[in-house]
Amino acid sequence: MIVRLARLVARSFRGRDLNLHAAAVTFYGAIAVVPVALLVIRGAGALAGPELVRHLAAPVLAAMPERMAAGAGVLLGAGLAMSWWLTLVALVPATLYGEGLRRALASLSGAPGGAAAGWAGRLLVLPLLAAGPVLLVALLAALRGPARRLESGGWSAVWAVVLSFLAVWLVLSPVLVMVYRIISPEKPGWAVTWVLGSFTAANVSGFAHGFVLFWSLPLDLGAPFGGLAGVGAAVAVGLWLYLFHLLTLVGYAATLQAHRARLLRSAARTTMLPK
Repeated sequence: MIVRLARLVARSFRGRDLNLHAAAVTFYGAIAVVPVALLVIRGAGALAGPELVRHLAAPVLAAMPERMAAGAGVLLGAGLAMSWWLTLVALVPATLYGEGLRRALASLSGAPGGAAAGWAGRLLVLPLLAAGPVLLVALLAALRGPARRLESGGWSAVWAVVLSFLAVWLVLSPVLVMVYRIISPEKPGWAVTWVLGSFTAANVSGFAHGFVLFWSLPLDLGAPFGGLAGVGAAVAVGLWLYLFHLLTLVGYAATLQAHRARLLRSAARTTMLPK
């Protein structure tokens, strides 16, 4: 079954440039990722209170690599301090993420694109943004224990990574299910979406931990860019965003093919029934 699904997914990519699709979503993501993060943090502060969010985030930030923690801390402070006016303004670039995802998913499913697809994506991403603060508070609460374990070293650190992987996996699963069911123009069945969306979330969670590990390595990111470390860091973030989107699109293609195969089997059974 898994081999057959892999063949169906590979066949669905014939004549389509998957790398180009992932790069296109990454372009939208590069514009929208900071506004999305700020909106989610602002919503989490409104939901649970700024002090509680800072309290939950403190051990997580302390466990991050120094270079990564510095940027995350600035983002956290900016999000919690945002006025409602700036929050509304941030919605404009943030919804571009929905447009990019909708266009890529429509292209992979064979649905028509155009201006309507872009506006549909912008509107349909709003429920995902609304769920973001709840998921962020849950994630920070779940990561407090593993973050503290990480400092102990040894097997305690190993278990911390395992628990962190599971926490991120559980939070990302409903996010990808919502992307595949709400933003996608073709709606796969709930069962297949939960199974393959959760499997994709597990892969994205693993790559997210690879992203954290990457920032802990003593790499001179500015070396390929004439010593400009800021440029190197921006390019590195873009490359990791590209990988996350590549995994997301492959997971969607697998979900779509599994859904269509299930519909074909159901139709075949129906035609074989005696009349």
